Amino acid sequence: MERSSGRQIPVVVLAGFLGSGKTTLLNHLLHHSGGSRIGAVVNDFGAIEIDAMAVAGALGDSTVSLGNGCLCCAVDGSELDVYLERLARPSAGIDVIVIEASGLAEPQELVRMVLACEHPRIVYGGLVEVVDAAEFEETRARHPGIDRHLGLADLVVVNKLDRAADADGVLDVVRSLVDRAAVVPATHGRVDPEFLFDCRPGEERVGQLSFDDLHRHGFEADDEHAGHLHARYDSLSFASAAPLDPRRLIRFLDSRPEGLYRIKGYVDFGPYDAGNRYAVHAVGRFLRFSPEPWPAGAERLTQLVLIGTGIDAVALRKELEEACGPDAPDGPDAPHADERGMWGVLRYVREPDDPQGQDDPQGQDDPQG
Repeated sequence: MERSSGRQIPVVVLAGFLGSGKTTLLNHLLHHSGGSRIGAVVNDFGAIEIDAMAVAGALGDSTVSLGNGCLCCAVDGSELDVYLERLARPSAGIDVIVIEASGLAEPQELVRMVLACEHPRIVYGGLVEVVDAAEFEETRARHPGIDRHLGLADLVVVNKLDRAADADGVLDVVRSLVDRAAVVPATHGRVDPEFLFDCRPGEERVGQLSFDDLHRHGFEADDEHAGHLHARYDSLSFASAAPLDPRRLIRFLDSRPEGLYRIKGYVDFGPYDAGNRYAVHAVGRFLRFSPEPWPAGAERLTQLVLIGTGIDAVALRKELEEACGPDAPDGPDAPHADERGMWGVLRYVREPDDPQGQDDPQGQDDPQG
């Protein structure tokens, strides 16, 4: 059955130096996708595409392999656009696309290419940087650029912690180098897929146990690495029948704390835009709103899910509840009293003739900024 052609597909850039465990992590996602279908762009450096061979069995014809060269060194993003367009076809049924970068790639260039993609179904899904905890200090000494890469990341997976002599020390150093990114400890590349994308219900996958099935029925006990199947994360679900004030919500989003990796859902701004609800998609520092008409007969609700590590769910809920009150002197009950109220939100709306939109003024559109 063909899936909805209107739903956007997040594109996740998976980066990290040689040997950090990117392919292992990608294979983990492929086999524990919670019913989701993953398309991948595998970018090997060298004539023999070893990484592509490692994942091809799981992906089949969903794999796009770019051999003998570094994708980030392309003259422009036109070649990548072709592959993304192929994977974004509704007939492919792809839910999320993962670009596994070469270990020698410059991740900010890949991010730029994804942000510049003009395909209406493609949305940037975040930069995930994988770190080899066992070789972290040596890697920093040989490749000083790792500090800059970590500063650009939206999610950092500190892999191979079981082999690190001082695991806590590595985690502390990594956390000191990131800029509001969530830091997730892992072994064998095993992280919860929900950090990267929305898992579809396991019932949609026939003849194969999904990650959801294993987690729900306790099959982890049969795995020698069961304790590392997924890293611990915190989540907060928020719903409100009262419309949110756009200014207060933007202040909340612009000051979101370290470790709050993903925000997703729909926002009701009440009389500020009575005809539309606003889908919100935030990953790391990236933020985008997408207005869409309210479905016929739908209850007017704000519904959000926040996912991160080490977040204070109680404090975050209180801030969101405070955002439900009016911020303008005349309040949102006066629909035309404050025409500037939505300006902050509209900065993050992707215009049809502007593929990059305003997105995030804090630097995600310009990863070096």
